[in-house]
Amino acid sequence: MEAVLQAQAVAQSPRGERVLAAYDVWLIGSALALFCLGLIMVVSTSVSIAERRELPALYYFWRQLGAGALGIALAGVLVLVRVPLAAVERLSSAVLFVAVALLIAVLLEGLGREVNGSMRWVGLGPVSLQASEPAKLAVIVYMAAYLVRHNKQVRADFIGFIKPIGVICVIAGLLLLEPDFGAAVVLFATVLGMLFLAGVPFLRFLFWGLAALALLAALSMLAPYRLQRLMTFMDPWSDPFDTGFQLTQALIAFGRGEWIGVGLGNSVQKLFYLPEVHTDFVFAVIGEEAGIAGTVGVIALFMFLVWRIFYIGGVAERANHLFAAYLTYGAGLLLGIQAFVNIGVNMGILPTKGLPLPFLSYGGNNLVVTCVAIGFAVRAGYEAQQGGAHAREAVGA
Repeated sequence: MEAVLQAQAVAQSPRGERVLAAYDVWLIGSALALFCLGLIMVVSTSVSIAERRELPALYYFWRQLGAGALGIALAGVLVLVRVPLAAVERLSSAVLFVAVALLIAVLLEGLGREVNGSMRWVGLGPVSLQASEPAKLAVIVYMAAYLVRHNKQVRADFIGFIKPIGVICVIAGLLLLEPDFGAAVVLFATVLGMLFLAGVPFLRFLFWGLAALALLAALSMLAPYRLQRLMTFMDPWSDPFDTGFQLTQALIAFGRGEWIGVGLGNSVQKLFYLPEVHTDFVFAVIGEEAGIAGTVGVIALFMFLVWRIFYIGGVAERANHLFAAYLTYGAGLLLGIQAFVNIGVNMGILPTKGLPLPFLSYGGNNLVVTCVAIGFAVRAGYEAQQGGAHAREAVGA
């Protein structure tokens, strides 16, 4: 079997060197490249915001760096300390239960914190936990374990397919109560993708995919603000100073950038015009400061990252490590769909949704979860290459 890395350590090398050689440097390298680019863009987009709020100029940078350090540490524990994915599989139901408890907690008075009209955060002293972020990770862990336990039933019987759909409907309902429509859409799409990759017949997948799309469309129509966003997306220039303001300013940013951009730090749109520039619309600032060349480079880097994750998932599946494979596919779908939606929103090809761009948008909760998702993929590649020996040893198999 082709190694997940370019080469293995020679037989006489120390054991530590052989272990390090088993990890996918292409995946780790592309993730670190996006993380470093994200730190640069957080500085570029947030300094003016910090000054307006009378905060230190690098306030958001240091918080993002701290969240990245925490995420890398958690991923490092999973990978370098070699926590077996078999142990993660055994905890899948408990992880989902904790995630549901957090989603309920944000809706309770005294526990949840309201920001911009949404109850999405649980207050933990000076730190706020956005419950939807660990919930995304919990869902893919649970789904991966479910697909292993009920693989034949999922492929052959309707009931095996509908059970996980019921679970995701409950979680999506809690997300919609916050409200967090974007996270609900991402989770639905991720779960459906995992079911398809697990072998659900195409016609059944297509039917339920269309049903989920129709349901989400109906929910967007029922909420007036979501319907307004949809109409604005179709023609933002009809009201460029009110409902279409965000999108028109993002499009202006791309127009100003032209081919090679106006230069790092020289964006005008980020100063006063583009709302939520350091979170939801950081890609538009990349378009202004680095031009088409920069945006194409970022898209290419994301495509490579997602491809590499799916490649590792394929290696794990061929090695018959099904939980590792499904977990890796879920991580790739989660990151890829989020990136696709955020970039689509910035470019005006999708309705506005408050979804971060993985690694690049400011947001500690999302960054930590993204790092752990990458850690899962790296760990899956390691276990597949090593034949699962370490995982079996750790669980006493």
